[in-house]
Amino acid sequence: MPGVRDISAEAFISAYASHLKRSGKLEVPTWVDLVKTGSFKELAPYDPDWYYVRAAAVARHIYLRKDVGVGALTKLHGGRNRRGNRPSHHADASASVQRKICQSLEKIGVLEQTENGGRRISQDGQRDLDRIATAVVEAAREAEEEEEEEEEEEEEEEEEE
Repeated sequence: MPGVRDISAEAFISAYASHLKRSGKLEVPTWVDLVKTGSFKELAPYDPDWYYVRAAAVARHIYLRKDVGVGALTKLHGGRNRRGNRPSHHADASASVQRKICQSLEKIGVLEQTENGGRRISQDGQRDLDRIATAVVEAAREAEEEEEEEEEEEEEEEEEE
């Protein structure tokens, strides 16, 4: 059975984000349309569903590792701090955003806290993520089969002419 490791990060994150949005269980704070995702950013995200996408990325990251803290997530989602004519440096993302996402995922039962203060994926969360990964793989297979059928039909039409 294919798991989260077996598919591309982009495909999984987009599928899981749409699942989170459709389910409506994920508690989204009221300030998501106002906040920047890091002090090094100039503007807030353009995507109105960025909170779901970030939550899916955090869930995937924690799934692939044993237990992760908020500090590690801020490093992961950080980026380049452009400092004018001085050299650029790495800057961490907003810890508040990461913390709120982890709390939201805990409320719906995807994550759980560990003894050392980090967070890990719960059994329900692991089952959820595996189910979505399997659905993504099956959808990709169906799309490939449809393309092959269309190509065969086109070849048959060319042979008839």
